[in-house]
Amino acid sequence: MTLDGVSDHTAGIADEGLHQHYSELIDNAGVILYGRTTFQLMQFWQTLLQNPSGEKSMDDFTVSIDKIEKIVFSNTLKTTDWESAIIAARPLADEVIHLKKLPGNDILIGSRSLIIQLLNSNLIDEFQICIHPVIEGKGMLLFDQISKRVLLKLIKTKILNSGAIVLYYEPNA
Repeated sequence: MTLDGVSDHTAGIADEGLHQHYSELIDNAGVILYGRTTFQLMQFWQTLLQNPSGEKSMDDFTVSIDKIEKIVFSNTLKTTDWESAIIAARPLADEVIHLKKLPGNDILIGSRSLIIQLLNSNLIDEFQICIHPVIEGKGMLLFDQISKRVLLKLIKTKILNSGAIVLYYEPNA
């Protein structure tokens, strides 16, 4: 997201450090959950799998995003056309509760709409928010439509070369 809270994939600084950070995050996770819109945006990376960019960090991210299991929440998609992606069989909250009971690595949430739903259902254990040094001035805010105030505890920070900062938070109980 941008410094003013806008959640837009075109507003950030997609550089080597960002791709490397998210490759490492994805490589250490078990599954990533997407809504339809974000999933369809992420399918861009399938084209790079067939035709690598030649930029190591992008090509590494392509391999990472291809490998991780993806669960897509959609009422309109019938297939994903991606071997490592499936359409969710359960409602979002039920799926997350089910996944949390299974052994394995972290569950990543890759869509703004899913973050909001899970936050309102108290099903998020940790936030990793990457704030880009950009003031966008327009667009969808990451945290709109939140049903109640959420207090967070900062547990870690990471600064990328671009000036973007990744903030790691846990909800205060």
